[in-house]
Amino acid sequence: MAQSSALPAEQYNYDIVRKFTIMAMVWAVIGMSVGVYIASELAWPFLNFDIPALTFGRLRPVHTTLVIFGFGGSALFATSYYVVQRTCQARLAFPWLAEFTFWGWTGGVALGALTYVSGITQGREYAEFEWPLDIAITLVWVCYFLVYVETIRRRSQPHIYVANWFYLAFILAVALLHIFNNLAVPFSLTQSYSLFSGVQDAMTQWWYGHNAVGFFLTAAFLGMMYYFVPKQAGRPVYSYRLSIIHFWALIFLYMWAGGHHLHWTSLPDWVSTLAATFSVILLMPSWGGMINGIMTLSGAWDKLRSDPIMLFLITSLSFYGMSTFEGPLMSLKSVNALSHYTDWTIGHVHSGALGWVALVSFGSFYHLFPRLYDAKLHSQTLIYVHFWLATIGIVLYITSMWVAGIGQGLMLRSFDDYGNLAYTFIETVEFMHTPYVWRALGGAFFVAGVLVMAYNLVMTVRASRREQAALEAKLAAKLAKA
Repeated sequence: MAQSSALPAEQYNYDIVRKFTIMAMVWAVIGMSVGVYIASELAWPFLNFDIPALTFGRLRPVHTTLVIFGFGGSALFATSYYVVQRTCQARLAFPWLAEFTFWGWTGGVALGALTYVSGITQGREYAEFEWPLDIAITLVWVCYFLVYVETIRRRSQPHIYVANWFYLAFILAVALLHIFNNLAVPFSLTQSYSLFSGVQDAMTQWWYGHNAVGFFLTAAFLGMMYYFVPKQAGRPVYSYRLSIIHFWALIFLYMWAGGHHLHWTSLPDWVSTLAATFSVILLMPSWGGMINGIMTLSGAWDKLRSDPIMLFLITSLSFYGMSTFEGPLMSLKSVNALSHYTDWTIGHVHSGALGWVALVSFGSFYHLFPRLYDAKLHSQTLIYVHFWLATIGIVLYITSMWVAGIGQGLMLRSFDDYGNLAYTFIETVEFMHTPYVWRALGGAFFVAGVLVMAYNLVMTVRASRREQAALEAKLAAKLAKA
């Protein structure tokens, strides 16, 4: 079901895929470097240098936006435009509109980062853009939807491959989430007031926040997985029937789980209980998808020894399985009573963001680049170096956050013999200093791996251009002789 198209490569629009892929790597380097810097600020607060634009509060949304929407969003644009063309055996529809999505998305992400360091933000998790940028992003997203759906409509294959189902669900769901969460009354060009208030505002925000994870960072990247894992393995999807069950179960269940972020608040108890119930049920389709991806390697397990790209893809699925087990666990009220408002949540988020989203994107890019530039990757050894730097970085990051978060939660729940709190808040902050240092070190390892990848890809492109120039020179010489 994931066989290459019979059309020659030159008939596809690879130019837009190249642009988004390159921009994804640019945002990865910048956004993850900002992440390391703000992690260092938490360990060594003097690093903000009393400059407002460098404070954690302003740089943190820069980090999340550049990594999630800059790197992750650009990776999804690139791979979805590639996959829909290859599986539908049709050239991308409306090339001028696809070009607009590139410049609109890139410009929107850049402007968002600049507004944050200036102190302009809605203060909503993963939705900090103020209303003018929200409207602009909506316009870009509608164009994305039109390009994608029209390409599918023009397909020369009767079947719509399952990866396109996941990408299309992601496009539709994110549009719905973005519009309703950002309903606001503008007060000025740089300020607005949410249409909701109080607990309704919190519930709307976390309906958006959790489903941004569910559809932007999960469903969309599963579309990536369902194409690139079979292609790199040279094997069909382990169970196509399971992939369809995985799709419908995930799409139905995810929408109801956001309330588990609001346990122990003024949200009605039945709402958070319902959210926790759906979160636990979500474990089944999530692990079904993980198993389907990993078992696609059946009959080709030796590739884990010989193919570093396969290491990225299979390891990403392992982290997907781990983080989708941890999420339902943390949604249980008894566990959440310990983990709520602690750094355990940060560790969970990054096991998914770094281990799942980033690794599957890197593996997909390593698969893509030789095909986009018609050249071999510069160095297989550097892919292994990147893999181990990334893996060490992730393990250092998430284990330090587990130690920080669980330790912090236990300290805040401890009482002495007289019923008083055993630790002051500042003592919990002092305890977290060492894990924060390790977290910054883990982030530095991960960014070092990204820089190795960027170098490898740049050298691949340069080699491709040299080869192309040499071919053109030979052709010109032949024509001159003729």
